[in-house]
Amino acid sequence: MSQRPSSETQTDLAEDQLNGATSTPPPRDEEKAEPELEQRRKERDPNLVTFSENDPENPRNWSTKYKGWITFQLGMLALSASLGSSIIAPAENSISEYVGVSTEVTVLLISLYILGFAFGPLCWAPISEIWGRRWSMLPAVFCLGLFSIGTATSKNAPSLFITRFFGGLFGSAPVSNVSAALGDIWDPKARGIAVTFYAVAVVGGPTLGPVIGAALTVNPHLGWRWTEYIQSIWVFTVFAMCVFTMPEVYAPVLLKWKAQRLRKETGNKALYHPHENIKLDPKTIVTKHFSRPLKMLFTEPMVTCIAFYASFVYAILYLTLEVFPIVFEEERHWKPVVAGTPFLGLFVGVLCAVVINLSNQRRYARIADAAHGKPVPEARLAPMAIGAVLFAIGLFWFGWTANPKIHWISPVLAAVFIGAGFNTIFQQCINFLVDTYGLYAASAVSANTFLRSVLAAGLPLAAKPMFHNLGVGPATSILGAVATVAIPVPFIFMKYGLTLRKKSKFAPVRD
Repeated sequence: MSQRPSSETQTDLAEDQLNGATSTPPPRDEEKAEPELEQRRKERDPNLVTFSENDPENPRNWSTKYKGWITFQLGMLALSASLGSSIIAPAENSISEYVGVSTEVTVLLISLYILGFAFGPLCWAPISEIWGRRWSMLPAVFCLGLFSIGTATSKNAPSLFITRFFGGLFGSAPVSNVSAALGDIWDPKARGIAVTFYAVAVVGGPTLGPVIGAALTVNPHLGWRWTEYIQSIWVFTVFAMCVFTMPEVYAPVLLKWKAQRLRKETGNKALYHPHENIKLDPKTIVTKHFSRPLKMLFTEPMVTCIAFYASFVYAILYLTLEVFPIVFEEERHWKPVVAGTPFLGLFVGVLCAVVINLSNQRRYARIADAAHGKPVPEARLAPMAIGAVLFAIGLFWFGWTANPKIHWISPVLAAVFIGAGFNTIFQQCINFLVDTYGLYAASAVSANTFLRSVLAAGLPLAAKPMFHNLGVGPATSILGAVATVAIPVPFIFMKYGLTLRKKSKFAPVRD
């Protein structure tokens, strides 16, 4: 019987696994653990613990019904965090009067929460790739609930702003890691459907939040504090459900547990998995694991390109939290609750994007079958091209029909186009990154989340000065022009995506 590798050798194997530097280049979808690659590894080292072809412990082999239940839980985790980003937006005027600051300053309630979305994933993604998806999300979601209560009970501006920032910091865990968890349980052909519904949860939160928040704020028996109390109740409900029913799904952690169990059951102390021996000293954690998302953002061409495009459309979504009140409350003089209903137009657009993205699934499956079941990231991009056109049309349409003299249905229909365009682009960006980076999808998505959240935190701060000084039509036209310039981006990715992926250190492409 071959001997179990030394601790030093195992550590090297673990580092190779994390860096993608194996003697045989890892597949584009390494988390799928392709049977032929796993077999070759097993032949080289029979003591290496892997999943067999039909191993019931492999999340990919769980029943569709069970994986659907897990997907629902992951979506609810993401919704609990994304809802918190906007539910307090209608309360800005009430909070401004309560704490004695200007409405321009209370925009920080939104911006600081989103800024937390930017920095949180730099921590939560590496945690998910070391200790697993559950440990990276559930404790953080519990803390989100606590900070939501902290916001609800705050009595001055500093405490409001601090609790909102930390709420976003902890709430970012499911927003950034759920898509990677979906990649753990679904094969590439089915993953597109799962990510489609996950994206509805992530994007649905910011679009539904203002409607819920407005109804709570104007109620004399509730008020602005209940926007955060309701948020915390929802968060703790989802947390309780997931603690008892959501399993770990990250393959390296499951294989580590399997190796530990097999050593006890068989008495063979040589059995091992490299994930058992990852270095966790402070220097390695900071320089290698926690720095990985930023490293990928600045050194991975595909992450950089996708992140910049996704960041622009994501920032526009949060810009609407400040622009819609200008258009419908200030200029049309609608009451707060009624003025929140146009956000439902955005949500309808988000649902329309589901149809657009699902229509691409048959085409993607056909291309993946031709590639012997391997993921083909570029095949995800056709809907993104449609979304890019819809997004630009929606912005111009909204800007030039927002005038109170024009019937309200026109800007609301434009919001449908904006929502459809945004969500189509957003979903395919996530699909592309998960297809490309596999085991490191959490870090890739977190790099994307970092950049888009930084921009989304800054743009709402500029919304009121920009739209008040320039006017809704000209200001929106500037954004529409940028969106128009970006329309060729999906086509560029389709043509040069493979070339860029070949330059990747984390997802090398095998010819």
